[in-house]
Amino acid sequence: MDRKFDDYKKLVDEHLLDFLPNVDNKSISLYESMKYSLTAGGKRLRPVLLLAACEFAGGNIYDAIPYACAIEYIHTYSLIHDDLPAMDNDDLRRGLPTNHKVYGEALAILAGDGLLTSAFEAINKDMMLYFDSAEKMTQRIKASYEIAKGAGVRGMVAGQVSDIEGENVQYSNEMLEYIHINKTGALIKAAVRAGLFLGKPDSDMVNNMERYAENLGLAFQIADDILDVIGTTEELGKETGSDEKKNKNTYTSINGLEASRKRLAQLTNSAVDAIAPYYDNAEFFRDLVMELANRKK
Repeated sequence: MDRKFDDYKKLVDEHLLDFLPNVDNKSISLYESMKYSLTAGGKRLRPVLLLAACEFAGGNIYDAIPYACAIEYIHTYSLIHDDLPAMDNDDLRRGLPTNHKVYGEALAILAGDGLLTSAFEAINKDMMLYFDSAEKMTQRIKASYEIAKGAGVRGMVAGQVSDIEGENVQYSNEMLEYIHINKTGALIKAAVRAGLFLGKPDSDMVNNMERYAENLGLAFQIADDILDVIGTTEELGKETGSDEKKNKNTYTSINGLEASRKRLAQLTNSAVDAIAPYYDNAEFFRDLVMELANRKK
């Protein structure tokens, strides 16, 4: 794997709007609202992971582009809804006013709904190209299932519920990790598993990469919790210290900065250990988890 993170990210950005359905001009504000949040920037971590995992498992990343864009649609919908006054009530996302600040709450809700359904429209449209190949159809069904499961009531949505219910309540570390594993980690794991299934992985690769993704997902959120304390609004593109103001459970609020940094290092090392059997072939994934653990934004 010779590609770098930015190579995959560029591919995602080039095709990100390709799979949005045509919107009737009478509802063009819906398209504009969806496009606003999609093109506001961002790491593109989940689609990049999907493409990289597909290539790692011997797949064709160009065949995986609809799935990569779909998972970014889902992630973006979750951010739009997460920022709403009924949830985190944030004014900034990626350095820009949040969707509801520009288009209003009602349209922001509908833009999120539109992105979620557009994700599965893109996936199903791709599937229809492969009725004549049971193998390729099976790959795509598995990938679609992983994405749906990671985004749904056994994944991201479940984590969001527990996160909201945890405001002004003291959670245990076990409950906090449940939130992080689901709210953030589930879609990251789904991206990796979906990408693998679009290739030809063996069972060992699936198991090892799943362990990698689980550790990466939890590490990523703990790093976020740390940055919310020590970062700046200019660096992060969103208001810092917001978790503390809302009395939300975070790794830093429960364990403190030093323990959070130690847990982040432990998870990072566990992610690296999970892919150790692949040596230099897994260099991309090894570098990625190390960079995410040390990121400043």
